[in-house]
Amino acid sequence: MRRTLATLTIVLLSIVCFLSVASATELSIGVKSGDWIEYNVTSSGAPMQWHDVEWARMEIISAQNANITVTITSRFTDGTNDTITSVLNLKTGHLIDDFIIPAKLNVGDSFKDENYGSVTITGSEVRSYAGTQRIVLTATLHNNTYCWDQVTGVSVEGNTQTADYAIHSVVSATNMWQPKPIAIFDLASLIMVTTVLLIILFAFIIAIVRYSKRKLARNSSAD
Repeated sequence: MRRTLATLTIVLLSIVCFLSVASATELSIGVKSGDWIEYNVTSSGAPMQWHDVEWARMEIISAQNANITVTITSRFTDGTNDTITSVLNLKTGHLIDDFIIPAKLNVGDSFKDENYGSVTITGSEVRSYAGTQRIVLTATLHNNTYCWDQVTGVSVEGNTQTADYAIHSVVSATNMWQPKPIAIFDLASLIMVTTVLLIILFAFIIAIVRYSKRKLARNSSAD
């Protein structure tokens, strides 16, 4: 009986360990077919060939399991365009320039990059991109600083700094989230405006009441 219980305990512990490992290694994809994102790119110095980009657009063709097929169109400073199609793989770490990483990571979490090995998220903050505030994740790798949208895992900003050149890219438009309309008044301003309008209204009412009383008094005296 004791031997049977011990065996069952070992089996249950093995199952729990297996499920824990499987859960820990499960990758979350935050993009889908039809998603797109555009970037404005500025540079200084003398960027290497194929790095003198001034605008780029990435479209998601398909996203299944760990594979994400993307089409990337780049416009260079000389006015020429180039379009490539590539299959990113979140599991193997084939991310090109870390265009998309696993979604919903947090500070301290890591993902695989075939060029850098294991990359750890070191920062998280709220920033405004493409017209709305987003929670973003950051990491610095050698000369590169990356910033990804937490929900989708897509890159929203990047900086590369070397002795010869500097490149900065930032998202300019996307259909992955909608820009929020700019509020004309915040809550404090709205309360202030409402208060002023009420004061004016009460003053107007009091003025009318006083005028009516004076007029009534004059009419009574005349009688």
